[in-house]
Amino acid sequence: MTLGPRVLKTGIAVTLALYLSKWFGLETPVFAAIAASFTIQPSIYRSWKQVSEQFQANLFGAIIAVASIYLFGNNPVVIGLITMIVIVLSLKLKMESSISLTIITVLIMMSSQELQGILAAAHKFLIVLVGMGSAFLVNLIVYPPNFSKIFMEKMDSSFKTLSLLVRTVISNELTEKTFQKQWIQLRKDIAKLEELYKILDEEREKISKVKPLDIRQLVVFKQMLACLHHGLRLLDIVEDHFFQSRPHKVETREFDDHLEELIQYHELILLKYSGKIKEFDVDPIVQESGSFLESVIEDRTMERNDRLRLTIIGSAMYDYSFQLKRLDELIDQYQKRIKEANGG
Repeated sequence: MTLGPRVLKTGIAVTLALYLSKWFGLETPVFAAIAASFTIQPSIYRSWKQVSEQFQANLFGAIIAVASIYLFGNNPVVIGLITMIVIVLSLKLKMESSISLTIITVLIMMSSQELQGILAAAHKFLIVLVGMGSAFLVNLIVYPPNFSKIFMEKMDSSFKTLSLLVRTVISNELTEKTFQKQWIQLRKDIAKLEELYKILDEEREKISKVKPLDIRQLVVFKQMLACLHHGLRLLDIVEDHFFQSRPHKVETREFDDHLEELIQYHELILLKYSGKIKEFDVDPIVQESGSFLESVIEDRTMERNDRLRLTIIGSAMYDYSFQLKRLDELIDQYQKRIKEANGG
């Protein structure tokens, strides 16, 4: 396990919550630390959203706790019943993400033997607010995440895995154990990229005035993700159909060569986006994939079922090449506008 930014920020937020609680003279500062640990989020927007939701949920929990104490007391049976009621109401009000901290607030307030009136209840509630505020402040200032950079780093590592799999799926050079391990890793990486893109899109939509994000860059990122998905889908289809089609050596070589061309094109596109290579000329890969697909469909030397299997693979290749061509064009448009904006 590595000491990532979120782990570090959680530790700092807990420390800050404890110090602030003592500075304000609040009793039981450990509850502020607990609230801080629940509030740390991976992005500024999500942190603000968490604070907003937690505030509403905890205000709701505090009101229930105070009302319950005045009406029924705070014996263990009452506390247990109120906890159940809070969970049910939170689910009804769609406050699922705040249930844990809301329950903690209720337990803090109802289990206190020194609770005397509204002021004492407010004191307990203030402790929780100090914890949430500490977490939001730390999330805002300490290691604010650069999700665009993180996205591209994860994209590069994901592509390397895809490249290895595409280049060896037909030649069968990897051991089965290694191939499956890399396949599983690629799926995990794509899921992580989807989460990163979702965070970027949230920040663009919700806090664009505070933290401007280039919508054109997000369009490029979305297409990069689409290309990874189509590359993975191509792998799945090759695994399902290629060797079952009983290909000859010539067909094996042709499919392997065309997969190599596609993955090289994908690699060049990503290198162009990162500015590591100059402009490059590439053959119209979509037309090549179309011609390749037509040649498979029209090949009457194969049995019908074998030809159908190879046609499915050829269609997936064509689809992948089409998505790559679209990504290539989007990057050209994006970089052109960047140059124009910089007066280039």
